[in-house]
Amino acid sequence: MSMHDDNTHSTDDLAADYVMGLLDGAELAAAEARMTDDADFARAVSTWRERLADLDATAEALAPSAALWDRIADSTKIKPAIPLPGARAALRGATLWDNIGFWRGAGIGGVFAALMLVVILIGALATSRQLRRELIALAQRKPIYVAVLVNDATRETGAIVNTFSDGRVELIPLRPIDVPAGRTLQVWTLWDRNIGPKSIGLTGQSRTLQLDLEALPDTVADQLFEITLEPEGGSPIGRPTGPILFKGNAARAL
Repeated sequence: MSMHDDNTHSTDDLAADYVMGLLDGAELAAAEARMTDDADFARAVSTWRERLADLDATAEALAPSAALWDRIADSTKIKPAIPLPGARAALRGATLWDNIGFWRGAGIGGVFAALMLVVILIGALATSRQLRRELIALAQRKPIYVAVLVNDATRETGAIVNTFSDGRVELIPLRPIDVPAGRTLQVWTLWDRNIGPKSIGLTGQSRTLQLDLEALPDTVADQLFEITLEPEGGSPIGRPTGPILFKGNAARAL
């Protein structure tokens, strides 16, 4: 794999390859050196390590079988040296060393083996790229933080908020929420009490909602999310004014 993959290998892709162990040799050394003087690359590596940490945690440890150990032991045994043709064989004349047909065949076989190696390497490269794409898709589908929103009075769970690695945040109602005429549901988040709550979503009905946190800092553990009932069009003062229907704090997804 080229270090820049024909100048299209982005910093994020390279960081993903590094974390997943798809680099080796000079590429690996260059990536490790780059981490010391390229802050963007170092952050990308840190982000990918965080994204894939949960996947590592779910992998089950597999003990090698006895047959595998036997094959390893056999492959590391010292092989007997192949004797050179002796004088007696040389006097007889016909040996593999003098067999032009044999060496022609060996040469053709060597070329074929080299071609097969190229095919295998190209296949491995394509597989590694596909693996990276699948891991990226999996990491993006799996939420990083989850907030379960509960009604303080009834202790009923009303909705959940999922925060994903690509910046998406969604609210999913778990039960119908009654919205009277002339009122609206407004979703808020609070990560700093000195700054106060910020509106991140508005809807006139109980439905899945993509929340807007793009202008806010990244979601953190214990960040508060809540749903309030506000006048149609949302709170007129930029702060919650109506009753809090459901609220909950973000926690790291398992």
